[in-house]
Amino acid sequence: YVRDLSSWSRWPSPRRDSPAPHQPAPPFKFTISESCDWIKEEFQFLQAQYHSLKLECEKLASEKTEMQRHYVMYYEMSYGINDLFSTNLEK
Repeated sequence: YVRDLSSWSRWPSPRRDSPAPHQPAPPFKFTISESCDWIKEEFQFLQAQYHSLKLECEKLASEKTEMQRHYVMYYEMSYGINDLFSTNLEK
């Protein structure tokens, strides 16, 4: 998921009436309060993303364990069937 940052004034969208390339753009000035709000919002977004990814990893780990359990069960069944056939063929 890529976050759309176009709504923040820190990342202005290009405009047709922007100054010519040889003219430097005016510097952006933000208050401490605006900067803190922005950092807080970014932190909350990253925290939510982390939580979502953590849940997905836990789900995948659980599925992996279940698949390994099934593999062992099928291997044991296959080994038992092969052993049964080989003992029947020897008789």
